[in-house]
Amino acid sequence: MTIIRLILISFALLVGLKVYAQSTDQVMQELEDETVVSGGDIFSDFNEDLESSQVLEDERFYRYGRFFSVNLGAGLTTFTGNRGQAYEDNHPTFHLSVNYFLDFQKAILLGLEYSKHTMVLDTEVNGYPGQNKIGAVVTDMTRLFVGYKYYIDTTDLGTAITYSNPYFVGRLEYWYQRNKFLDKKNLSDVKGGGLGTGLGFGFEFPVELKASYVDVEFLYHVVNFFDKFTQDYRQTNDPGSTYGYDDLTGNVITLIVTYNFTW
Repeated sequence: MTIIRLILISFALLVGLKVYAQSTDQVMQELEDETVVSGGDIFSDFNEDLESSQVLEDERFYRYGRFFSVNLGAGLTTFTGNRGQAYEDNHPTFHLSVNYFLDFQKAILLGLEYSKHTMVLDTEVNGYPGQNKIGAVVTDMTRLFVGYKYYIDTTDLGTAITYSNPYFVGRLEYWYQRNKFLDKKNLSDVKGGGLGTGLGFGFEFPVELKASYVDVEFLYHVVNFFDKFTQDYRQTNDPGSTYGYDDLTGNVITLIVTYNFTW
C-alpha cells in the first residue's frame, strides 16, 4: 500500500507540474500577443503621443493664429534723473514695428521709434566757454530695436483679461542722438549713439480678430547715452542761473499706443 501511495503522489505531482508549465506558457504567450497588438514599446507610444499633440497644435496655430503684423502708432517718451530735469519733452513719439509670430504665445519684433526733446541753458556752460547763454538745445532721438514678446496664457483667467491679450516684452535697442543749438548757429550739431535695453508689458485689444488690434505698451529703458556723464552743460560763471546740469544721467520711460494690421 505504501508503494502504491507513493506512485499515486508522484503521478499527481507530475500532472500538476505539467499543468502549471502549460498555464505559464499560455500567460506569457498572451502577454506577447497583447504587446504585439498594442505596439509593444512604451517609449514609441510616448513619442507618438508627443508628435500627434504637436501636429494638432501646429494645425490649430495655422488655422487660428496670426503670422505677422505691422504696427503704427504714437505715444510719450520721458526721462528720469538729471536728463529728466533738463529735457522738455516735445510729444508725440512716433513708432513703427513689425512682429513675426512663432506660435500663439511668442513673437519676434523689429522696429524704430523717434522722439524730440528740448533743453534750455540760460547760462554759460563748461563745454562752451565764451558763448554766454546757450539758449535752446533740441535733441532728436531715433532708436532701432529688436525684441521678444511673450503672451500670457489666459485660458483659465477671466474674460476681460483674456480679451486684452496681456504680454511681456523685452528689447535690445540702439539710440542715435543729435543735439542742435537753435540759438547758437555757430555751434555744430553734436551726434552720438548708445546701446540700451527696454523691459515692459502691454495689452492688445482686438478690433477684428486676426485682422486688427489696438496695442498699449509700457516700457522702462536703461540706455548708455554717449553724453550720459558729460559736464559740457555744467554752469560756470553765473551762480544765479536756474539752468545748468552736472551730467545727463537718467533712464527712459515710454508709453506707446499702436494700431496693428495683422495677417
